[in-house]
Amino acid sequence: MKIRRLGRVAYEPTWRAMQAFTQRRDASSEDELWLLEHPPVYTLGLAGRREHVLEPGTIPVVATDRGGQVTYHGPGQVVAYAMLDLRRRSLGVKELVRRLEQAAIDVLQGYGIRGERRPGMPGVYVDGAKIAAVGLRVARGCSYHGIALNADLDLEPFSRIDPCGYPGLECTQMADHGARDSIDAVQQKLSECLERCLIPT
Repeated sequence: MKIRRLGRVAYEPTWRAMQAFTQRRDASSEDELWLLEHPPVYTLGLAGRREHVLEPGTIPVVATDRGGQVTYHGPGQVVAYAMLDLRRRSLGVKELVRRLEQAAIDVLQGYGIRGERRPGMPGVYVDGAKIAAVGLRVARGCSYHGIALNADLDLEPFSRIDPCGYPGLECTQMADHGARDSIDAVQQKLSECLERCLIPT
């Protein structure tokens, strides 16, 4: 799997680049993992309802093609986009979600934070508050989009939405649990955990 570190990049051009990569790839194309941050943006998934965007203010809202509802991306959040040939890796969508979640749980465990799943609510939670969100799209048997892990960011924008469509859902971050590390370091740890969790079965 090819690892690409993109730095801080705007959401919409990155999303379009994922679409283009997925459209042009073939059975011989190498899978890719993109690690990045986004400037402040709300993204609304295919199932997303505008009423869950309460007070966006000056933060743009982008209707995108991933699954799920509304979420926030911003500086200090580690985003990993997984462009994978699911057939080649013998992965279904539910199993891919589970493995993305496991990678985040493993990263948190390395910092002494206990992350866990909640039934029927994709993502990773700490003491009931969401710390990582998962959203995917599958086209031509290949995935794009991925997982976003809150490392050390301004959480206030989450209060202006119903995160993932759940009114009142609290969000948290690694820094609030004593884990203050550079974005580069957290990206590296997430990359390593994803590579391990995504080994073909």
